[in-house]
Amino acid sequence: MQAYSLDLRQRVAQACAEPGARQAQVAQRFCVSVAFVGNLLRRQRQTGQVAALPGRGGPPRCLSAAAQAWLVAQVGRQPDATLAELRDGLLAESGQWVSLGAVWRVLDEHGLRRKKKPARH
Repeated sequence: MQAYSLDLRQRVAQACAEPGARQAQVAQRFCVSVAFVGNLLRRQRQTGQVAALPGRGGPPRCLSAAAQAWLVAQVGRQPDATLAELRDGLLAESGQWVSLGAVWRVLDEHGLRRKKKPARH
Protein backbone atom coordinates (compact mmCIF):
# COMPACT_ATOMS: atom_id res chain seq x y z
CA MET A 1 0.00 0.00 0.00
CA GLN A 2 1.29 3.40 -0.96
CA ALA A 3 1.72 6.02 1.78
CA TYR A 4 -0.29 9.23 1.57
CA SER A 5 1.63 12.15 0.06
CA LEU A 6 3.40 14.67 2.25
CA ASP A 7 1.20 17.42 0.79
CA LEU A 8 -1.98 15.64 1.91
CA ARG A 9 -0.52 14.93 5.33
CA GLN A 10 0.35 18.61 5.77
CA ARG A 11 -3.12 19.75 4.66
CA VAL A 12 -4.80 17.29 7.06
CA ALA A 13 -2.60 18.47 9.97
CA GLN A 14 -3.30 22.10 9.09
CA ALA A 15 -7.05 21.47 8.92
CA CYS A 16 -6.95 19.78 12.34
CA ALA A 17 -5.20 22.84 13.79
CA GLU A 18 -8.12 25.11 12.83
CA PRO A 19 -10.32 26.17 15.78
CA GLY A 20 -13.26 23.83 16.30
CA ALA A 21 -11.98 21.19 13.87
CA ARG A 22 -12.99 17.62 14.60
CA GLN A 23 -11.02 14.62 13.42
CA ALA A 24 -14.07 12.94 11.87
CA GLN A 25 -14.91 16.05 9.84
CA VAL A 26 -11.32 16.44 8.64
CA ALA A 27 -11.19 12.75 7.71
CA GLN A 28 -14.39 13.06 5.69
CA ARG A 29 -13.21 16.26 4.02
CA PHE A 30 -9.95 14.66 2.81
CA CYS A 31 -11.40 11.16 2.19
CA VAL A 32 -9.13 9.46 4.72
CA SER A 33 -9.94 7.39 7.78
CA VAL A 34 -10.39 8.83 11.24
CA ALA A 35 -7.66 6.43 12.40
CA PHE A 36 -5.24 7.96 9.87
CA VAL A 37 -5.99 11.46 11.19
CA GLY A 38 -5.50 10.33 14.80
CA ASN A 39 -2.24 8.54 13.99
CA LEU A 40 -1.00 11.54 12.01
CA LEU A 41 -1.70 13.92 14.90
CA ARG A 42 -0.06 11.57 17.40
CA ARG A 43 3.03 11.33 15.19
CA GLN A 44 3.10 15.12 14.88
CA ARG A 45 2.88 15.56 18.67
CA GLN A 46 5.57 12.96 19.38
CA THR A 47 8.09 13.79 16.66
CA GLY A 48 7.07 17.11 15.17
CA GLN A 49 6.87 15.41 11.77
CA VAL A 50 3.94 14.44 9.54
CA ALA A 51 6.00 12.63 6.90
CA ALA A 52 5.39 8.92 6.39
CA LEU A 53 7.75 6.46 8.02
CA PRO A 54 10.22 4.83 5.64
CA GLY A 55 9.25 1.45 4.22
CA ARG A 56 10.32 -1.59 6.19
CA GLY A 57 11.08 -3.78 3.19
CA GLY A 58 8.99 -6.85 3.95
CA PRO A 59 10.08 -10.34 4.91
CA PRO A 60 13.54 -11.61 4.00
CA ARG A 61 14.12 -13.92 1.06
CA CYS A 62 13.60 -17.60 1.71
CA LEU A 63 16.08 -18.58 -1.03
CA SER A 64 19.77 -17.78 -0.78
CA ALA A 65 21.66 -16.28 -3.70
CA ALA A 66 23.25 -19.69 -4.33
CA ALA A 67 19.86 -21.40 -4.50
CA GLN A 68 18.57 -18.73 -6.86
CA ALA A 69 21.62 -19.16 -9.09
CA TRP A 70 21.08 -22.92 -9.07
CA LEU A 71 17.47 -22.46 -10.22
CA VAL A 72 18.48 -20.14 -13.05
CA ALA A 73 21.23 -22.54 -14.15
CA GLN A 74 18.84 -25.48 -13.95
CA VAL A 75 16.40 -23.74 -16.27
CA GLY A 76 19.29 -23.23 -18.70
CA ARG A 77 20.06 -26.96 -18.57
CA GLN A 78 16.43 -28.09 -18.64
CA PRO A 79 14.25 -25.31 -20.08
CA ASP A 80 11.07 -27.38 -20.18
CA ALA A 81 11.15 -28.31 -16.46
CA THR A 82 7.99 -27.55 -14.54
CA LEU A 83 7.97 -25.45 -11.41
CA ALA A 84 7.33 -28.58 -9.37
CA GLU A 85 10.32 -30.33 -10.96
CA LEU A 86 12.53 -27.33 -10.26
CA ARG A 87 11.32 -27.19 -6.66
CA ASP A 88 11.95 -30.91 -6.19
CA GLY A 89 15.41 -30.56 -7.72
CA LEU A 90 16.20 -27.71 -5.36
CA LEU A 91 15.04 -29.85 -2.43
CA ALA A 92 17.33 -32.67 -3.54
CA GLU A 93 20.24 -30.28 -4.18
CA SER A 94 20.07 -28.11 -1.05
CA GLY A 95 17.62 -29.83 1.27
CA GLN A 96 15.50 -26.67 1.32
CA TRP A 97 11.79 -26.90 0.57
CA VAL A 98 10.14 -23.83 -0.94
CA SER A 99 6.75 -23.11 -2.45
CA LEU A 100 6.06 -23.08 -6.18
CA GLY A 101 5.44 -19.35 -5.83
CA ALA A 102 8.95 -18.79 -4.50
CA VAL A 103 10.40 -20.66 -7.48
CA TRP A 104 8.21 -18.68 -9.87
CA ARG A 105 9.27 -15.34 -8.33
CA VAL A 106 12.97 -16.15 -8.80
CA LEU A 107 12.41 -17.12 -12.42
CA ASP A 108 10.25 -14.05 -13.03
CA GLU A 109 12.92 -11.74 -11.59
CA HIS A 110 15.47 -13.26 -13.96
CA GLY A 111 13.16 -12.97 -17.00
CA LEU A 112 12.55 -16.72 -17.09
CA ARG A 113 8.85 -16.70 -16.23
CA ARG A 114 7.24 -20.06 -16.80
CA LYS A 115 4.32 -20.14 -19.18
CA LYS A 116 1.43 -22.52 -18.73
CA LYS A 117 1.57 -25.40 -21.15
CA PRO A 118 -1.50 -25.66 -23.38
CA ALA A 119 -3.94 -28.37 -22.40
CA ARG A 120 -3.80 -31.50 -24.52
CA HIS A 121 -7.05 -32.85 -25.90
